[in-house]
Amino acid sequence: HMMFQGSANVGKGEHFQLVMNRGGSLNGTTNHDRTNYFETLPSNELALGLWLEADRMRSLAVTAENFENQRQVVKEERRQSYDNQPYALSHLRINELAYGDYWPYAHSTIGDMQDLDAAPLEAVQQFFDQYYRPNNAVLSISGDFDPAEALALAQRFFGEIHRGEVPAYQPPELAPQTAERRESMTDPHAELPAFHVAWHIPTNRADDHYALELLGLVLGDGQSSRLYQKLVKEREICQQIYIGTDDRRGPDLFSAFGILASGHQPAEAQTVIFDELRSVADRGITERELQKAHNRVRSYFVFGLQSNMSRARQLAEYEMYYGDAALVRSEMERYLAVTREDVQRVARQYFDATNRTVLDVMPAAAAEEGAGGGEGAYFAPGVPGFHAPGFRTEVTR
Repeated sequence: HMMFQGSANVGKGEHFQLVMNRGGSLNGTTNHDRTNYFETLPSNELALGLWLEADRMRSLAVTAENFENQRQVVKEERRQSYDNQPYALSHLRINELAYGDYWPYAHSTIGDMQDLDAAPLEAVQQFFDQYYRPNNAVLSISGDFDPAEALALAQRFFGEIHRGEVPAYQPPELAPQTAERRESMTDPHAELPAFHVAWHIPTNRADDHYALELLGLVLGDGQSSRLYQKLVKEREICQQIYIGTDDRRGPDLFSAFGILASGHQPAEAQTVIFDELRSVADRGITERELQKAHNRVRSYFVFGLQSNMSRARQLAEYEMYYGDAALVRSEMERYLAVTREDVQRVARQYFDATNRTVLDVMPAAAAEEGAGGGEGAYFAPGVPGFHAPGFRTEVTR
């Protein structure tokens, strides 16, 4: 939010005005692994876009007035997007339960009201000075432009910005989970029960992660998937079901989230999910299911590269996370190399009860009637929504 409040040569609100007056658009998003800022502009305005980004990287207006104003904006954003949305609070709580004291992923990117009230201006300035540096950023440009001209512009605008001492990416180890964690919470905004289940899995791009992503597609991608057929269509236990990897850079989760149909309880759906995972572990998947999953991967990669914005985002993230933007050309082959045996192997390896965390979410009315929640009910900030493989839940400015 502070990044849109002006800099040495750009007044408050002018960044938006300068871009939008030229028919462009801009925004930024934050997730647990990175923050990005992006703009779409006519090709003849590339210099403007780079100058605007460089000016705020060099001289952001971190003032008490801007800070207090944006503190209130973020608090209202939290109320609207989290505190007053059904099931939103539960999405963070499952992370808190699964990750425990593993701070990088247990804590919400937006924070809670106590965090927002306690944050001092000095902390914002310190964070900006440490991380918002050219040697800690990736600049990605996609569209109609001359590469030599773009490189010269980038050097012109960013070349003299001070490079700081950026800490190396060294995430702490996540202690293994040795027993099932289970909790129930009451959601005053929910009308129907819901549930989360999460299992710990390796980091994104680890060998097993590709097979786990395909397992998620077989179980939950589309109306012909196993769990949609059983939970939504045949038995009508759930109104909605999601299952798949969360795609974090660090220690990841394989997550399930479902909203129950009226008259059903979380345990019914969880039993079906656990049984289906055991079925894959015991009997594997069919060749048709594997080919369908491979086809979905192909479509995700092709459609994900159709727009300039999506191409720029993927190039930037591959370079930022793994030091190789060219992975955008080869990563699909890692998925297509996954075999039925790989999917069966990971189904056997990662889904023990001792490795899972379960959170039941009960409406307030049901809790009052004794159906769940009550004592031990917990309210926490959350991240609403889930994503298709390769697309993360994010806080958008």
